[in-house]
Amino acid sequence: MIKIKEVSCKTALSKSLLPGLDYSLNPYYGCQHGCVYCYAPNVLKIDRRNWGGFVNVRRNIPKVLSKEIRRKKRGIVGISTVTDPYQPLEKKFKLTRYCLQELLKYDFPICVQTKSDLVLRDIDLISKFSDAEVGLTVTTLDDGERKLLEPGSSSIKSRLLALKKLGDAGIRTYVFFGPIYPTIEMRDVPKIVRVFADCDVDYVMVDKFHFKKGVWDGIKNALARHPEMKNVFYKRFFVDRRYYTRVFHMVEEECRKNNIGFEKAF
Repeated sequence: MIKIKEVSCKTALSKSLLPGLDYSLNPYYGCQHGCVYCYAPNVLKIDRRNWGGFVNVRRNIPKVLSKEIRRKKRGIVGISTVTDPYQPLEKKFKLTRYCLQELLKYDFPICVQTKSDLVLRDIDLISKFSDAEVGLTVTTLDDGERKLLEPGSSSIKSRLLALKKLGDAGIRTYVFFGPIYPTIEMRDVPKIVRVFADCDVDYVMVDKFHFKKGVWDGIKNALARHPEMKNVFYKRFFVDRRYYTRVFHMVEEECRKNNIGFEKAF
């Protein structure tokens, strides 16, 4: 049972520390997706064991944003940079949608990143921005693996379909291919990139797992009943130190073959 609490916030736009973004906007504190490797508990200084078990809903954030945006210098807004803006609760509270409405009034550039196909609900708004892009996170094409480590998130199939529909609507899109699951073999990479290409994405951004405190313990626990998968993760995390170098290089090569841009995360 996830604990839902409605709270008020004092600020809406925070200075972003991520390259390419001027501001961050996070309508929710906490996330229903419950990804076991998420960096957010470390950023927010939350006990990782509680992650995925609560969400604070910042009910007044659209109103606060409406006031702030009148005096803020125009800049790129990352939605969201810590917790997913389209987690399931967004269906009810619509805070991300209301914030988009406010940002659109001043046509602030936006960069949306999510693991949810709920973003399709807001195509009508996103397509009206003069500068907007939407990224869908894809970590693996194996939805069984996705369920183990990202239990509350949308299926991989629905994310890929969302990318295609967003692109068809004229919205710039990208795949955040990360953290790449180490179960992916080199022979799998050409097929994976072709799948991305078929979604007509503009570029692919790659990332590996980042071992903040508690991340490996969370992964081990999630894979306790899958020893073979756990062993592969361990080997490529701690033994085969060049695994991600090789994967990134091959993804870059395949992106070039498929006329897709390539970037490394952060």
